Amino acid sequence: MDAKFPRPPATSAPVPAKAVRAEPPQVAAAVESRHPPYDPQAGKTLRDRDVNADNYLTDLGRRVRRMRAIRGMSRKVFAQVSGVSERYIAQIESGRGNLSVLVLRRLAQATGTTLEDLVCEEPVQAGDWMLVRDLLRRASPDAISKAKAVLADADAMAASPAVPAATIDRVALIGLRGAGKSTLGRLAADRQGWTFVELNKEIERENGLSMTEIFSLYGQEGYRRLEQEMLRQVVDRPGPMILATGGGIVAEPLTFDMLLTSFFTVWIKAAPEEHMSRVRQQGDLRPMGNDRTAMAELVTILSSREPLYERARAVVDTTGASIETSLEALLATIRS
Repeated sequence: MDAKFPRPPATSAPVPAKAVRAEPPQVAAAVESRHPPYDPQAGKTLRDRDVNADNYLTDLGRRVRRMRAIRGMSRKVFAQVSGVSERYIAQIESGRGNLSVLVLRRLAQATGTTLEDLVCEEPVQAGDWMLVRDLLRRASPDAISKAKAVLADADAMAASPAVPAATIDRVALIGLRGAGKSTLGRLAADRQGWTFVELNKEIERENGLSMTEIFSLYGQEGYRRLEQEMLRQVVDRPGPMILATGGGIVAEPLTFDMLLTSFFTVWIKAAPEEHMSRVRQQGDLRPMGNDRTAMAELVTILSSREPLYERARAVVDTTGASIETSLEALLATIRS
């Protein structure tokens, strides 16, 4: 049995409490700065934890903004598709939104991506990581076993011959809307005597729906599935061709990798101002919306996609150039 401490003798009057002098606010702040509160479970000060949380929210906001921009969605369109208010999205993207998992899930669904891509704490994921992950998700158990064996023997595989590059008589044009992919692709195919294919037109023909209707019915994720399936069909078609792709084809790792390995890929490039001017002339501002922030949104989209567009085998810059000059540059690239 535990020993009991003796109870102090009763007194007729309460013992006065010792007065505690309150420190001035500046003194208390100085003491806290020298000795900040400590969390023994986390092994760090609470202030460090707050800084880490702020940094994480800032990085998370950048990832949300990048995912949205790569898919060519303005903040207004993103809000409409996700059901999250435009103001709240602005707070999230600036690192000031303490958002719930359910909100994150809605944002991921709106961009056709996964929660993993948004909440990953790595500042920059490896370039091919999302592609490898998606391949593994679709692979059979036997294919996964083979992949594990290859990865375990990576040094030996490094010495093996490289996969042959795509032939030059099958060319794919990538880049933002307004760069001139369709115009230049059609003219170049005529000059070469090749087949010209416009991927989005093929998707519309196959499904009997316009692009606007496809996005309305199936959303970003549904469109990307249709895009990938149509690209497979186009890859299987024989003969020389020039393929004009949608600007956001780079957003889906599996689809973009299929494009890079099946075609000689050329980035048709232009300055943001020329992109905007050409798109306005076409009377099409999808998906940026006809508002005063359209140019800022276009610049954000372009800067987010540039690292992906740069994976093309060649670049043709149409900024300030006539159609004929740009066509000759593209033909020279194809024939070189």
